[in-house]
Amino acid sequence: MPALLPGGTPPYLDSDVIADVPPPAPPPAIVIPVPPAPILLPLTPPPAATADPPPGRLLSTIEALARDAQEYAAANAVGADEAMRRLQAQEESIAVTDRLAIAYRDRLAGIAIEHSPAYRIIVLLTGSEAVPDQSVSAGGLTVPILFRTGAAATRDRLLATITEHRLAILDALPGPAGVGIDPRSGEIVVTVKALTGGSEEALARSAEFSTLTGVPVRVRLLDQTEANLSAVGGSRVEGIDDTTGRRAACTTGFVVTDQARTGILTAAHCPYTLVYRDPAGTIVPLTQAGAWGARYQDVQIQLGPTALSPLFFSDREKSVLRPVTRWRNRASTRAGDVVCHRGERTGYSCAQIELVDYAPPGDLCGGPCDATWVTVAGPSCGAGDSGGPVFAGTTAFGILKGGSYRRDGGCTFYYYMSTDYLPAGWTLLYR
Repeated sequence: MPALLPGGTPPYLDSDVIADVPPPAPPPAIVIPVPPAPILLPLTPPPAATADPPPGRLLSTIEALARDAQEYAAANAVGADEAMRRLQAQEESIAVTDRLAIAYRDRLAGIAIEHSPAYRIIVLLTGSEAVPDQSVSAGGLTVPILFRTGAAATRDRLLATITEHRLAILDALPGPAGVGIDPRSGEIVVTVKALTGGSEEALARSAEFSTLTGVPVRVRLLDQTEANLSAVGGSRVEGIDDTTGRRAACTTGFVVTDQARTGILTAAHCPYTLVYRDPAGTIVPLTQAGAWGARYQDVQIQLGPTALSPLFFSDREKSVLRPVTRWRNRASTRAGDVVCHRGERTGYSCAQIELVDYAPPGDLCGGPCDATWVTVAGPSCGAGDSGGPVFAGTTAFGILKGGSYRRDGGCTFYYYMSTDYLPAGWTLLYR
């Protein structure tokens, strides 16, 4: 029996796009879990056995980050050395911004990373009382920390406002809309599909929504169709769509453990009964440990016949492996952080996080979604990428859920489920 390959080994896609399998029925109403304290690693590794790594070059943490730095350099018109320092600074500055978030929680509207005209951290606060600018030494850089005041509401208040007024806002719009918080401006952002009739009227309702909620609301028109990244006909991780009876496939993510078993992640809206097809074409049967697809989760865990290693492919060709060495909690994730993802449809790409508190439109979460999803700017996402790993270097951020598409098929943004929301009892396996 061949060994099951690690996360990031999604299906090969053909052009036959099919509808998503709906998530499982929502569980009984529960309180959204509070993300754990922002730590990089637990004190001791999980006591789970791991298999020998599959074929492929295994990158070190530095080598993996250097690959991402090449993408960053091209996107931001900086040299390779500067790009590497900035990505190292991104990781090394987390502890500082975590402390600032705690120190200024009563005034905090948002924290974001700016990349131009220079790499720097922006902290947006309510009120008019000025706070002296600071700096942090990280990644061999002196990173400025600039405090901006005058925001109308804190992040906590904006989140509470979304909970209280979201249904009223959506009922007033001509079609499904996503709702999130822009930490750069301290506004609630409502994304409306520009193709929907009455979209111009929706754009003009920003002031009305601001009056209704008592906080700034901006309506954003997008030439988009927003949906889960649907399963498509293909191979690798595949199953039968219960709705259409057709073969469907999805991307696999990271390896997880419940301290006794190891499993591999993918999206809950993918088929529930899956097999893995290895690069040689051999089929490896999988057994589902469970699926969770409501509100703040879109994840299922599949078990293989052998123990799995904490590795994932990051390149299109599936020739380069990365270990998971740590993960990033959503509470420590910032707008402007650069993350990468790997999907069979679109391969490997890196881009900036846009929103950390986002509720996708419609009933994409087995019903309404909570504002716990993280959006990442395009340019690449596509059908078949669902469940794939979102990462930076060897740090795991989450697994991909859905995306927003333009009429020409281009990706406006995608969104992922943070690893904070893995099912109870399961944790990432790491080295």
